[in-house]
Amino acid sequence: MKRRSQTEDLEADPYSWVIENDLAQFMLMHKQEIKFMCMFGYTFMHGCKVFSSVPPTASLSYKFVSMLLACTGGGILVPIFINSIPVPLCTDAYPIAIFTSFLLHNYFPILRGVVKESTIVKSMFVFMYEVLRAAVVVKLTSAAGAAIPASEFSIPIFGPIFCGCLAGCGGAFLPLNKGLDPIKSGLAPNMMSALVAAGSFHLFTNTSLSDGVKDAKVKAHFFVAAFFVIFGLISALNIDVGKLKKASPESAKIKREADTKDSKKKR
Repeated sequence: MKRRSQTEDLEADPYSWVIENDLAQFMLMHKQEIKFMCMFGYTFMHGCKVFSSVPPTASLSYKFVSMLLACTGGGILVPIFINSIPVPLCTDAYPIAIFTSFLLHNYFPILRGVVKESTIVKSMFVFMYEVLRAAVVVKLTSAAGAAIPASEFSIPIFGPIFCGCLAGCGGAFLPLNKGLDPIKSGLAPNMMSALVAAGSFHLFTNTSLSDGVKDAKVKAHFFVAAFFVIFGLISALNIDVGKLKKASPESAKIKREADTKDSKKKR
């Protein structure tokens, strides 16, 4: 068979460039090595949250189980809802990554300080964390959509969206004795992003919105991952989007002119 030219590929799918690049391939985790790397970043970031919140005098078993539940909360609750096997029981790589991150946090706590103080290191870990979280949301939203039967509409709507949202933030509710305390002051940023992503992904891939779109689920997965990464970096780095909007070119020009006048007066 003759290999198709690049022009023919673009004619068949003019938007293939969205997923046919190195960045997209990484964010879609097309290789096992990338998946394991993002899994480590995901578990390590959860470890930063767990070890910062648990008492220093707590036992190792308490810390480890807390970290396990934080990392796989959505992967435990959603499979139970759809009568499937929880993620930590069917994916051996997760416990390995969790145990590795746990040992690093427990015996080398200085690493948490590096992630906290270094913007570059924090951005790298947030990137890996959000890439894997996007894969979890997409996978469990799709699984819930396939497992839950349709009722009043041609497809199940609220069930898969709820499961997808829980997949992206379920660890916040475990152990279950927390009750509704995690949302007492409103939805956390990761909860809001998971809800928006799960709803958008499910409605796009299962309705006429994706008609005519080649590899619709793959492209939707990439946009979910990109949304998570951008949203996660804004939250982690405390970027004030409102100030960025106000800092228009005209206001910047006025500020420069004012600074120039002040410098002349001082002279």
